Amino acid sequence: MRQLAGAGLLLLCSATVARAQLRPIHPMEWNLFDDHRTVTSRIGASLFEHQRASLAGTEGELWELGDFSVAVRSGRVAVELAGTALRIFEDQEVFADPFGGARESTGKRRRDAGDIRVSTMVLLTPPDREAAAMLRFGTRLPTTDNEVGLERDRTDFFALLGGRLKHGPYFLSGETGVGINGTHDPRFEQSDVLMYSATAAYKGKWLSPRLSLVGHMDGMHGWTIRGNEELSELRLGARAGRRIWVEVEGVYGLQTFSPRSGVMLFAGIAY
Repeated sequence: MRQLAGAGLLLLCSATVARAQLRPIHPMEWNLFDDHRTVTSRIGASLFEHQRASLAGTEGELWELGDFSVAVRSGRVAVELAGTALRIFEDQEVFADPFGGARESTGKRRRDAGDIRVSTMVLLTPPDREAAAMLRFGTRLPTTDNEVGLERDRTDFFALLGGRLKHGPYFLSGETGVGINGTHDPRFEQSDVLMYSATAAYKGKWLSPRLSLVGHMDGMHGWTIRGNEELSELRLGARAGRRIWVEVEGVYGLQTFSPRSGVMLFAGIAY
């Protein structure tokens, strides 16, 4: 456990550049600790309609292919590697001039790697308790091309405190914390945001429906930093299976720079 914790802290402290902000991070995966698993993995794809790419100044259709996560647990500590292998963006409407070195819309699809996240999760309470608390912290690694216009090419860090309450098949969880995000505005080199998520689920024998709210807000009223806009979305879906599972979630955006609608499909295994 000490070795895993040290590795997570080393990764957090040594990362130099991280890029993202087109999409919020997924809520914490509690099954890794609740079901006494050692490794969990997930891969999937998503489609989002009327998604805005802030730096490109365009709105369109976003595909995320190879959205993956692999988490390894030892005792109360887990290390997770997660991210998206490929993003494909179809420009459909221009709403602003490009910013931060992004290229103008040419009618061609924008293709780029997605963000890669390395994080550490530490269970703060004894295992097998109905009420549990967890600390999650991490960073995003440099994997994207800023000229494509889908990412900011800046350093991000995040630290979240989460809680979970379960009673029989009923499950409630939430996270809140701070994100420290880089910007392309020389007057404001970082944007500090409040990150949050909340999930309610019913764990049936084979099917588990869930409702989630995820996003972040910066608290600035009347203006925003390009590439660092507030994000918020509602997700409704269900997971079928336990050790081997599939999951589908519908997405409804609640902020201007969140997608108007979308669908996410995943498959995973735990052992």
